[in-house]
Amino acid sequence: MTVTSVHKDPEARTMTLTAEFAATAAGVWQLWADPRRLERWWGPPTHPATVVEHDLRPGGKVSYFVTGPDGERSPGWWRVLAVTAPYGLELELGDPGIPALLVRVGIEERPGGATRMVIVTTFPTAGAMDQLIGMGYEQGLTAAVEQITQVLGYEQA
Repeated sequence: MTVTSVHKDPEARTMTLTAEFAATAAGVWQLWADPRRLERWWGPPTHPATVVEHDLRPGGKVSYFVTGPDGERSPGWWRVLAVTAPYGLELELGDPGIPALLVRVGIEERPGGATRMVIVTTFPTAGAMDQLIGMGYEQGLTAAVEQITQVLGYEQA
C-alpha cells in the first residue's frame, strides 16, 4: 500500500496524507513537475485528469480537468505559491464547486532508498472541511495517490 496514513485534525482544519514510494525524491518530484506524469495519477482512477496549463513556479498556474465515467468534464486549478524542487511545493487548489484549499506537499528521502511524501490540505473553514470530506475528498485523494506506485513502476520498467 502506497498511502500509509491519513490524519484529520478538525481543530487545525487539516487533513494529512502520508505515502511512501520505492523511488528517489527526484523521481517523486517528477510526478508533480511533468504534466504528462501528473495526468497519470492526479484524480481518482474513475476521473482521469488532463492538464491544460502547467507553470510550476511561484506565481504560476496549473489548470486541468477531470473526466468522469459519463464523459462529463470538471475543471480544476492550482495557483502555485512556493516551489522547493525536488522537496516540495505549496499551492492553492480550487475548482468551481469547492472553496479554495491550501495544499503543502513535502517530499523526503528515507533510509533504504524510499521516499516519503506528505500532503497537508488546510481547509478554509471547519464547515468546508466537513463538506469536502463528506463529498469524498479523502477517498479521492487517497485513490489518486495510490496510483503513483504503478506510474513509478511503469517508468522504471
